[in-house]
Amino acid sequence: MNDDDTTLSPGTDTPPLVGESPPIADHERGLRTTTPGVIQSVGRPRAFAADGERGKMRAADADRDRVVGILNTAYSEGRLSKDEYDARLESALSARTYSDLDQIVADLPAARTAMVPPVASDTAVTPVAGINGLAIASLACGLAQFVFGPVTAIPAIVFGHVARHQIKRTGEQGAGLALAGLILGWVVVILGIVLIVVGLVVAAGTHGAMH
Repeated sequence: MNDDDTTLSPGTDTPPLVGESPPIADHERGLRTTTPGVIQSVGRPRAFAADGERGKMRAADADRDRVVGILNTAYSEGRLSKDEYDARLESALSARTYSDLDQIVADLPAARTAMVPPVASDTAVTPVAGINGLAIASLACGLAQFVFGPVTAIPAIVFGHVARHQIKRTGEQGAGLALAGLILGWVVVILGIVLIVVGLVVAAGTHGAMH
């Protein structure tokens, strides 16, 4: 073969120009193919899961209600006529799969966000329970005895018992406050009973000595 002869590259009909590199085949360059459902990069195809699997799944009543809500919004905004709304509403109520529901609202903008399933958050936020109000009132009444006397002992006991019952049921905080109010209230009540008994005994002894 002469030096002027040009070798044709495989898959080409015309020889490359002088100084131009011969074309490289698609499988050597790693081009992306247009085969549906397959992504090819760097010469290595990789199949991906198509959305058809979700479309074959059975839809629940909540999914149908969600589509009905989208149709109601679209109809109120004037995106659907009365006949279109009635026809799509009947189709939504009789839909069996996700694919059936997607086709009903595919041309509605609200469907882009409403049909996306919610993503569970990795961090669960647990609300902090507050302090029971009766527990605070029980402790306040228990401490008020040092200022106003034993008149607040009974409220301290009542509030303390009710607060402990509510805390067990609701999980609120303040069990220690309620217990402290109970202790203060019962101490004053028991002390008062002891003083009354002692007073009666002393009074009885004094009355006997006089006779």
